[in-house]
Amino acid sequence: MSIVAIVGRPNVGKSTFFNRLVGERKAIVDPTAGTTRDRHYGKSDWNGREFSVIDTGGYAVDGDDVFEEEIRKQVHLAIEEADVILFFVEVGTGITDLDMVMADILRRSKKRVLLVVNKVDNNEQMYAIPEFYSLGLGEPFAIASASGSGTGELMDAILEALPDDAKAEEELDLPRITVVGRPNVGKSSLTNAFLNEERNIVTPIAGTTRDSVLTRYNKFGLDFYLVDTAGLRKKGKVHEDLEFYSVMRSIRAIEASDVCVLMLDAVQGVESQDMNIFSLIVKNKKGCVIVVNKWDLIEKSNNTLKEFTENIQRKLAPFNDVPIIFTSVPNKQRIMDVLQTAIRVYENRRRTIKTSELNDYLLPIIENTPPPAIKGKYIKIKYITQLSSPTPAFAFFCNLPQYIRDNYRRFLENKIRERWDFQGVPLLIYFRQK
Repeated sequence: MSIVAIVGRPNVGKSTFFNRLVGERKAIVDPTAGTTRDRHYGKSDWNGREFSVIDTGGYAVDGDDVFEEEIRKQVHLAIEEADVILFFVEVGTGITDLDMVMADILRRSKKRVLLVVNKVDNNEQMYAIPEFYSLGLGEPFAIASASGSGTGELMDAILEALPDDAKAEEELDLPRITVVGRPNVGKSSLTNAFLNEERNIVTPIAGTTRDSVLTRYNKFGLDFYLVDTAGLRKKGKVHEDLEFYSVMRSIRAIEASDVCVLMLDAVQGVESQDMNIFSLIVKNKKGCVIVVNKWDLIEKSNNTLKEFTENIQRKLAPFNDVPIIFTSVPNKQRIMDVLQTAIRVYENRRRTIKTSELNDYLLPIIENTPPPAIKGKYIKIKYITQLSSPTPAFAFFCNLPQYIRDNYRRFLENKIRERWDFQGVPLLIYFRQK
């Protein structure tokens, strides 16, 4: 699929236009300059032609912001990836030194560049448009991305500029693996270590990643989408509006994923916010792999690993059949184990058991250990089947489903897990009237 990248200095309205293109509030929009830090992907279509869109961080040079150099890298990456580049400038400020620097980079990129003058809200501002010819990037397109004025002509020009042979492919039915966790536990570093490139911004400042970033991973026989999310912190600590949007985006990323890699910090141990994220994963019935990062910083004795594992499992109960991997991302310790385990959990989540196998295995167990009688009433389970649902779910047909207690439900779940590999996957068990 063809890719269109939106670039420009901070606060010229790139994210507003991106949201208009993809038809949803996917990029964070805020009057704070430099809100968009990582490249953000979406899909758009115009006149039946579909293409991908990248919204980049604002391009800036010289300054104290620790993110500026990183944002520049992001813009260069977007230029490399894109078929067409939309260079955004703003009519109100005219041409700035930053615009000149950016135009110089784009003229040398040998990519098709469309110059877009944004925030043209009235006819008087049209008189300022000829000034932008001096950037040497051809005829400027005057638009107002907030209202949509002038965007139709720009969209037609984008389609004309896209390569002819780019045919819209359907999004592949690949596993979606999402990296989640509290801020600054090493999520972006892990993603970059997988991809062997600095695709996401990594700094020691908590909250660097504000948007969820989707990347396709296709090597070593593995093929899936990898999502790096903003860190989820306690709602009470979400002071900035930006933080609020990022937490919402991470929640949506969990909802859209198949398997979540929950990262913990070995130094800080398991905190209540880690448990909140875990319960969010379970509530959404997603597969889960737990990765304990910064393991190299822990002083170890003979039982350290075992004690740490048991402590985590105790906190995860009752659903503690979750793989736990101890890593050090900077040293690339066991990071391939994380990917292979995540794929195995994805396969467990799709596992289906034949009805005959279920009944042959479970009915004798139920006969030997039936549900306890309630008020003199005996519960008889006659038949079991797996339901067709995105996550494994089993229906037990019986005469008095309302009398079965949670501890018996857990007993049956444990028996299923003993026989079949559902590690890392929540199981749903229903009792239904025969």
